This record gives sequence, C-alpha cells and structure tokens, in this order.
Amino acid sequence: MKTGAKPSIHPSSLIPHPSKRPCTPAQKVSRIITREVYMKQVACFALIVFLLAVSVPGQSRLGGVPRRYGRDRGEPGTPGSEKGPGEFTFVRTIYGSAFEGRWGRSWAVDYPDADYHFIIGVRDWSGTNLNISDEPEQIEILDDRLFDYPLIYFVEPGYLELSGEEAEALREYVMRGGFLFLDDFWGQYEWENVQDQMRRVFPEYEIKDLPLDHTIFHCYFDIEEIVQVPGIGSWFRRGVTHEKGGIVPHYMGIEDKSGRIIAFIARNCDLGDAWEWIDDPRYPLKYGLAAYRVGINVIIYAMTH
Repeated sequence: MKTGAKPSIHPSSLIPHPSKRPCTPAQKVSRIITREVYMKQVACFALIVFLLAVSVPGQSRLGGVPRRYGRDRGEPGTPGSEKGPGEFTFVRTIYGSAFEGRWGRSWAVDYPDADYHFIIGVRDWSGTNLNISDEPEQIEILDDRLFDYPLIYFVEPGYLELSGEEAEALREYVMRGGFLFLDDFWGQYEWENVQDQMRRVFPEYEIKDLPLDHTIFHCYFDIEEIVQVPGIGSWFRRGVTHEKGGIVPHYMGIEDKSGRIIAFIARNCDLGDAWEWIDDPRYPLKYGLAAYRVGINVIIYAMTH
C-alpha cells in the first residue's frame, strides 16, 4: 500500500461477526432454551455415568455412609466431609407407627444408607449447584426445628399414624411454605391409610395423579414416564417390581388453591430402596436412574416454588 493512501475496506468487513450482532428477543429466548437443554443433557449424562460406575461388579461401597450405620454389605463408606449445613438438608421425618420392621420403626426404613447415597448423588454429579448438607437430619413432627427446612421426607407412610397435634403441625408447616415428600407404600390398605392421614392434614384437598407435562417433571430433568421403582426384596427374591398388590405405579400430588404442589407422593414405588442399593450391581440401573431423577426434581421444585 502506498504511503498516504487510504486503506481499502472490503464491504464484508462492515457486517458484524455473528457473535457480535445484536440478538432479537426471539433469538435470546432461543439461546437460553438451547443452553437449558444442553445443561439438562450434561446432567443426565453425568447421572448415567455415575450410576454405571457405582453399579459395576466389584465396585466398593459408595462413599459417605459412616461405619456405625453399615449393614456389613461389603466395605463401608467413609463419613462425609462434615463441612456444615448447606442451603438444603435432607430431612427424614420421625413419626409414630405400630409397625416394627426388620430394621426398626417404619420411619427408619432404608436409613441411613438411602439418605447418604442420595446426598452424594445430588452433591457430586447432578450439576444443580445446590449447596446440600453432607449430613442428613431426622426430626420429629412436633420439633420446632421442622420449620427450618423446606422439605421433609416420609418413608412407608402406609403405616403413618398422626395425632391431631401432629396433623396441625404439618398443616402449619406446609402453609408456611414447607413441602411433603411421601415414598414407599404399596397396595390398597396402605393407600387408604395415606389418604386418611393426608385428609387429617388437608381436609379440603385431594391426592391426585400428576400429568407428565407438569412442571415438577421438567423443572430439572425431563421425566417422560412413570417408572415402578421396586423394593429390594421384591426384585431380589421374586424378580418383580410390585408388591402387596400394588401393580400400577403412580406419581401423585396434593395441590393447594393456588396450584402449587405441597406434597409429592410416590405410590406403588420405592425410591428409597433405589437410593440405598444404588451401589449393588444386582439392582438394575434403570430403576436407580429413575429414582434419582424423580428425587432431584422434587427437591428443585420444592426449593423454587
């Protein structure tokens, strides 16, 4: 180029690079949706990889379960890092029941392995960035600490027996923003008891099946089918996913007058057993995957609604 000559400008250089062009509102929405889909795919892939890793034959026990709680199913895990409470703590509800199972009262079924394993899953591979406490809690319904936590978990509510005072406490807990998560009950008798106990808490509301296009099934993972997650006994002893006549699985809920789900109910399913036995290669991966995805979605929904 001659000295003093004006530099030539190619017409194409006047066109902004695609990455620098201003986005229309529709393009912005499209990019946001694309990022969300990508992140869901990444989280789902990480979940599958994690479950495959802990399910292979010869795999050691999943870490995070203190030795004192083990049931000698191989080498015990190691305690969590005990870094203190996070923004979410997994809370198992202590409730009264006449039922005495093999491992104690019905509220303690699957404890503590299910609780620790679920915490590890949410913390280490779900990709939620949720600051979850390393240690789970077990709290009685009439304990004032209940109001410190956004979600409480009930296992085997088919044997739940609420006093009038407990029913009032649960109602107040939910009316102040709390969320109930019921899991692991089977057959007609237990179903009728769950309905009776929930009527004591919410006489104006009914339990109903949730459609798969509901927000709770798409707030993090996209859940497209209702999977009957089996209890360990039914699967190991009989190779079936059902028990006590509970053939058809249901993902159910109770909605308040504003449409917010205030209780999620896994009927004829045992999510807790899948959390507990996720590191046993005899337990099918597809059931573990389904149980973790449902559990994580319920937490995300409860924390954001």
